[in-house]
Amino acid sequence: MNYILFDGPSRNALLPFTYTRPVADIRIGILTVREKWEKFLGYTTTTITEDYLAEKYPMVEMEENVLINASFLPNEDLVELVKNLEKEQAIFSGEEVVAFYTTEGQEDVDLSTYEAIEYEGDCIQLQNTWDIFSKNGEALEADFNLLTAGRNSQSIPTTNNVIAPENIFLEEGVTVEFCTLNATNGPIYLGKNSLVMEGSIIRGGFSLGENAIVKMGAKIYGPTTIGPGCKIGGEVNNSVLFANSNKGHEGFLGNSVLGEWCNIGADTNSSNLKNDYSPVRLWNYETENFAKTGLQFCGLMMGDHSKCGINTMFNTGTVVGVSANIFGSGYQRNFISSFQWGGTGGFTTYQPKKAFVTAKAMMERRNCEFNAEEEAILSHVFEITKRWRKE
Repeated sequence: MNYILFDGPSRNALLPFTYTRPVADIRIGILTVREKWEKFLGYTTTTITEDYLAEKYPMVEMEENVLINASFLPNEDLVELVKNLEKEQAIFSGEEVVAFYTTEGQEDVDLSTYEAIEYEGDCIQLQNTWDIFSKNGEALEADFNLLTAGRNSQSIPTTNNVIAPENIFLEEGVTVEFCTLNATNGPIYLGKNSLVMEGSIIRGGFSLGENAIVKMGAKIYGPTTIGPGCKIGGEVNNSVLFANSNKGHEGFLGNSVLGEWCNIGADTNSSNLKNDYSPVRLWNYETENFAKTGLQFCGLMMGDHSKCGINTMFNTGTVVGVSANIFGSGYQRNFISSFQWGGTGGFTTYQPKKAFVTAKAMMERRNCEFNAEEEAILSHVFEITKRWRKE
C-alpha cells in the first residue's frame, strides 16, 4: 500500500516550525510524526505539503493511496483502522478527517461521498505549537515502548546513580558516567552514540537523540526531548529540540520548542511563567495577534536557523521565526519575525545572502550540506514573511 501524509488544517497553527517542514516532520516524543507512522505501518511514506517544500519532501502518488492527516499521532487502535481501510472509506475524529483510501487524484477527492468511520478512541493530535511540549510526555512514553519492545538495553555503567533502571534504555555506543538518572516519573532513552557528560542530573521522561550531547553538569527535568545532533547544557525543563540545535551553556530553557539549526548563546534565559501567574498568550500567524494558550507555563518557540547572543532574555511566551539573529540587553519582544537582525535596540532585515553564509557554516559543522533545496526554502520564507518586518 502507498501511504501519504498530508499537512491538514493544523499547519498554520504550527508555524514557524512548518515554514521549513511538513507537519509530518515535527518531532514530539522520541521520533518525528513520520517516523512513528512508518514504524507502525512498516512502510515508507511520502508527503503532500506546500509547493515550495515539495522538492525536499516529494509526494509519490500511485493508483491506490491511503492519505493520513499528519497532525494525528499513531497508536495501535488508530493504525489498525488505517490498515483496514477499503476504497472510498474515510476515518474521522469529530469533524476532522484522519485518513482515507482513494483511487482518485488528490484534487478530485470528495469525502462527502465516502463511507465515514468514526474514530472514538484517544490519540494525540498536534493542533498548536505548544502541544509539542505540553503533550511531549505522553508521546515520549509511547515512543519508548514502541522502540524498546522485546529489546535489551546496553548495560548502565556502575559509576552512575540510577533510580528506576527498568525505565532506562541505552542504545549502542552511549557514553554516560558519573551522572544521576531518575526514571521514576518517566522513561529515559539515550540514543545511539549519544554522550552524557559527568555530573549531569536527568529526571525523566527524557530522550537524547543519536549523536546528541548533554554537557557537563546539566540539570534536565522531563518531559524533555533533545533531538539528534543537538547539544544541551544548563537548566532545561519540559522542552523539545528537533535536531542539530545547541543550547550548550548555562541559562534556563523551559516549556519551549526549538527547531533545527538554532543556537542559544551562553547565559540566555527564557521565562516560562508570568510574574502575575496569568495564562500565557502566544503569537498566532493566522490572526496576526496574540492568542490564548490556556497555559500558565509557556516559554520560547524558535524556528529553524534562528540564533541569539549571550545573556539574551526572552519574555514568557515568545515566538521567533526562521533565520532571526537576536542580541542585546533587556527583554526581547514577544514576537520576532523571520529574517530579523537585532534586539531591544531595534531590528533590521537579516538579508538572505548573509543568513545563508551562517546557515552553511553551521550545517558544515555537522557534516551537512546547505544545498540549493535549503536555499530555495529559506528564500521563499523570506518573501512570505515580509509583512511582519520593516525592510
